[in-house]
Amino acid sequence: MDTEHRSNFLRTQIQNDLNAGIVDRVVTRFPPEPNGYLHIGHAKSITVNFGLAEQFGGVCNLRFDDTNPEKESQRFIDAIKSDVSWLGYQWDGDVRYASSYFQQFYGWAVHLIESEKAYVCDLSADEAREYRGTLTTAGRDSPYRNRPIEENLRLFESMRAGEMEEGACVLRAKIDMASPNINLRDPTLYRIRKVAHHQTGDDWVIYPTYDFAHGQEDAIEGISHSICTLEFEDHKPLYDWFIENLPVPSRPRQFEFARLNVNFTVTSKRKLKLLVDSGVVSGWDDPRMPTIAGMRRRGYTPTALRHFCEEVGTSRSDGVVDVAMLESAVRNDLNRQAPRAMAVLNPLALELTNLDDAEILQIPNHPADEIMGKREVRLSPRIWIDREDFRQEANKKFKRLVLGKRVRLRGAYVIEAERCELDDQGEVIKVYASIVPQTLGGDPDDGVKAKGVIHWVDAETGVEAEIRSYDRLFTVEDPSRADNFDDVINPHSLLVTRGIVEMGLASVQPETRFQFEREGYFVADRYDHAAGAPVYNRVIGLRDTWTSHE
Repeated sequence: MDTEHRSNFLRTQIQNDLNAGIVDRVVTRFPPEPNGYLHIGHAKSITVNFGLAEQFGGVCNLRFDDTNPEKESQRFIDAIKSDVSWLGYQWDGDVRYASSYFQQFYGWAVHLIESEKAYVCDLSADEAREYRGTLTTAGRDSPYRNRPIEENLRLFESMRAGEMEEGACVLRAKIDMASPNINLRDPTLYRIRKVAHHQTGDDWVIYPTYDFAHGQEDAIEGISHSICTLEFEDHKPLYDWFIENLPVPSRPRQFEFARLNVNFTVTSKRKLKLLVDSGVVSGWDDPRMPTIAGMRRRGYTPTALRHFCEEVGTSRSDGVVDVAMLESAVRNDLNRQAPRAMAVLNPLALELTNLDDAEILQIPNHPADEIMGKREVRLSPRIWIDREDFRQEANKKFKRLVLGKRVRLRGAYVIEAERCELDDQGEVIKVYASIVPQTLGGDPDDGVKAKGVIHWVDAETGVEAEIRSYDRLFTVEDPSRADNFDDVINPHSLLVTRGIVEMGLASVQPETRFQFEREGYFVADRYDHAAGAPVYNRVIGLRDTWTSHE
């Protein structure tokens, strides 16, 4: 990894644990539930868990907490594995699943029953909520709390055998219904779900809850530091209670850090799903989505995402990060690594009146990196320039092509506009210009310099391409507070046009990134780009232009 490690409280904690001999090897894990696509917040968690393991010479497991078969699928598993790999991380050994430990969890549940620390409860969901109490009032014991061990064992086995209907009962831990921490008020350990599981099929009709399974998974895998976000801080006493009351093979400890919140963004899976289901976006990997798959398709680089997560830092204080910080990280990385190319997004025909034959020019692929070499670009008498780069007349602030004035064609000659052709509506449809002699790589002999530099594409070899210009999806900093997404959707978040690109850009592989000179950074679409039918997504502009929309 090329990301520099910054000091934070988690690294300090781990170093202290190693120094004190509390652990002799660092083992972390990234444990997503496979019920959706990963988003920018998960990217932070990935970099934290894999990064800590990497820094201290340890390992990080990829484990799917797949205890809710109704919402989970292989599709999400495959997407998550792809995301982690794309970010540049490799998990230790095989992918792990909570479902692989179902038999062990069942045995430990029986152990709690036999220890009089768990019981089968027949309260309905509504009744259980009523008995649970509130933040200010204690809960009440379930009338089933003191069932004999033998009865609980029999009922739990009946649940396991599928002899009870969904919702008929649950298995609960017997802890403390008066605890100020509601999570300790006899939490549910198992519920009946007669749903096929993507890994275990129809083997089980009862499934453990996340709270019951998570710590035991960590213990089975020998996790030294179980690192999660702050919303799980109130669950830590329950995590520890299970570890203390079960014959687990190791004693993992939980540590919490602040989740990543970014403005102009939503990360709720429910709300992201709403965007997909309502057709606001084309799917989970739409380039406007804050999912890792969406950012990848947009053209963001894994290096930029890792750098952003590192720069944000890791703390225990919640806050909101400006999305401009992420965009800057992407822009800086692409400026360094993206080769240059030319594309005309709003084409206007230009004829070079004194160029008889086509010429082949050598243009550097990067102005500051000679290692990237040069490419051949054809210049023929007919080229395309951007419509915004020409005016029949203009003031001195306009540094592009004006009738009677000069500009330089990027990597080519200085030209002077002579005249233009108009259509019936008075719109310019063609410009005629002449090459100023002896200006390839030098200034005009007459001392009249070009006013500026414009990009261009050869008309004979240029290829038409679909250009998808993306911008932020929302117009407000906190879209999650909106009553209706329709009120805060940016109408300019996607603009599809047809442009002309250099011939070489038609045959590159999907996900190849370029800086289109003077236009921004673009990527060949991961799925839709094809040789002869190029599709390019705008990754980001050359500078922050967001204020221009406000």
